[in-house]
Amino acid sequence: MAKRKEGGIELLASMPWPIGFVLGIFAYVAIRYGIGWYMSTVNNPVWQAMGRQLSAGAYAPFAWIALILCWMAALASIMGSRRRRDLLEKQTGLDSLRAMSWREFEMLVGEAFRRQGHTIQETGLGGADGGIDLILRKDGKTMLVQCKQWKTQRVDVKIVREMFGLLAHHGAAAVKIVAVGNYTVDAQRFAQGKPIELIHGEALLAMVREVQTPTPAKVAMATTRPVVTAAPDPVSSSNPICPKCGADMVQRSNRQTKDHFWGCSKYPACRGTRAA
Repeated sequence: MAKRKEGGIELLASMPWPIGFVLGIFAYVAIRYGIGWYMSTVNNPVWQAMGRQLSAGAYAPFAWIALILCWMAALASIMGSRRRRDLLEKQTGLDSLRAMSWREFEMLVGEAFRRQGHTIQETGLGGADGGIDLILRKDGKTMLVQCKQWKTQRVDVKIVREMFGLLAHHGAAAVKIVAVGNYTVDAQRFAQGKPIELIHGEALLAMVREVQTPTPAKVAMATTRPVVTAAPDPVSSSNPICPKCGADMVQRSNRQTKDHFWGCSKYPACRGTRAA
């Protein structure tokens, strides 16, 4: 299905609520007083007559309508922010991520990145057909995000190629694809060495838990939970951990390009990789 274009009120509701609040006051003053004053100063009898009508309050209802619409958008922004916070705080595991609708999933991902310090522009909340769902901006860099809340299907290389093709068009520095599940082997291979981050369900859950607001119950569990210390392993202690299964990774090289990368020590049972 095609994405539905956002109207002015919807666009305003997607912005921080103070923008709608202040814009409503500005619109009221401009329509109720400013436009009439300006038109009355123009050297045109017709405009001067319209200006006197505006100054007399003939069009005051339009000023009130503009004020009310802007404040309704500000209220919708407040409610949307609260809903995003609630969505993030209530996530407990992969099952709760899978239980959300695609719209809620995009809102959750956006809130998680927002708490990491990114400025978020939501572009995909008008449809479920993919494409660029979020645009992140931080430290002068722009990143494109696509959300895939597929419960069983893996994200294939076609999706990754399409997103990579949008980098130059949007002048972005990187691409992030966020999925509840995982990615095909071809998708992971294509992303290697490119400014593409493939975030699977476990990594997303870890990101959500990292930015969730600490509660007394969570703090108590963290302080009372027994800590099990594993015996030091001088061989693998400095190696990275596999993002898919948690096992140690070993350094390997591509047979064709000779480029080095980290591969899971449990290969071929686990095909987790990361750049060296």
